[in-house]
Amino acid sequence: MSFAERLGDPLLPNVVASAVPALPKPPAALFEEAERAELTRAEHDRLALDLPAFNALEVKQAPLAAPSGPLLRIAAWNAERLKHRAPSAALLAASGADVLLLTETDCGMARSGNRHTTADLAGDRGMGYAYGVEFVELGLGDDRERRWHRGESNRTGFHGNALLSRLPIEDAVLIRLDDGAVWWLDAPKGQRRLGWRMAVAARLAAASGPFIAISVHLESKSDPADRARQVARLLAAVDRLADGLPVVIGGDFNTKALDADAALWWDDPAAHEPLFAAMAASDFDWRASNTRETTMRTLPDGKPQRPFHRLDWLFTRGLAASHPATLAAVDEKGDAISDHDLIAMHVSPEKSTDDFASR
Repeated sequence: MSFAERLGDPLLPNVVASAVPALPKPPAALFEEAERAELTRAEHDRLALDLPAFNALEVKQAPLAAPSGPLLRIAAWNAERLKHRAPSAALLAASGADVLLLTETDCGMARSGNRHTTADLAGDRGMGYAYGVEFVELGLGDDRERRWHRGESNRTGFHGNALLSRLPIEDAVLIRLDDGAVWWLDAPKGQRRLGWRMAVAARLAAASGPFIAISVHLESKSDPADRARQVARLLAAVDRLADGLPVVIGGDFNTKALDADAALWWDDPAAHEPLFAAMAASDFDWRASNTRETTMRTLPDGKPQRPFHRLDWLFTRGLAASHPATLAAVDEKGDAISDHDLIAMHVSPEKSTDDFASR
């Protein structure tokens, strides 16, 4: 049964499964109306809930043959707008990833050259993708981006998450992880946004059988309890959609409560971030999938500053993980191209190939 066929399930109210070849741009009237609207949840939802870009995913298949064999390389990366095209493609190539769980990627934003950055990266690496909109940006971005791009305009205004894959994408869905409006109700006027934190999930067809891959971005304006609530909503959807298939989840979990000193939390991260207890209760493992390093990095403009944390994670269920790595997100000169490093691992089936292929 496909994801879409399960969407009549009343337990999946936060899942969107419509796939389109290209997400439609918001009408100009939306931005004009948002300028006049009251800063209430009701007004946010009136403007956002029925917007086509929030109710579909853009999906394109890889043009090249899928990898063969049971061993796959899975990576996750918060690309901080994905502004740097060539070094980002080089980093993805160096990671050897067959699947990239990608967060913070722009489409039609002045700060990233008004490009469709996901489509560019996928095209540069011969991969397919599923891209979903997390926010419609109503301005040019944060205070630095507003200074850097003063006088410019956004062609589209999308900021979202994606899943890039060399494997066929058989199903793709968007899972909303909160009730939205956080960046409408509590943000500087120049950085106001419409939208929800969300995950992009897809069923991928591997040689050893299908599995579910999920790219996640949790709210940054949050605390450990709120992050655990977002993960609980994610897992409720995953358990209904996966139907017993293996699952890999990765992305930016914004686990700011984990001190930079891994000795203080590595053995029991749930004591600081209860989302780890929720993942463990749903049989997800993280120890074989991650290293102890922090995943933050200072950009050329001097932000962010230490102390750093490990914000980015990979989790597996029903897959054997090995060879975890944290790769520096830098260009050939050593300058940071994101404020997050890329993380990666190998996965292989825990069960036999025949058992997986029969699903």
